[in-house]
Amino acid sequence: MKQSEINNLSAAELQEKLSELRKTYTELKNAHAISPITNPLQIRTIRRSIARVATELSKKELL
Repeated sequence: MKQSEINNLSAAELQEKLSELRKTYTELKNAHAISPITNPLQIRTIRRSIARVATELSKKELL
């Protein structure tokens, strides 16, 4: 998810997106532990997206 897309979301949408990304991240990690997934770079991409969304959410909460 691009930073410009994240900036346009409201705090409620960011919370929803964060929980969705965390669920996806957990599923990917579990799937990769059982058998290697085809694109392991997805794990890194989702982890970074989680960090971006969490950072933007904390910024909006401080305002």
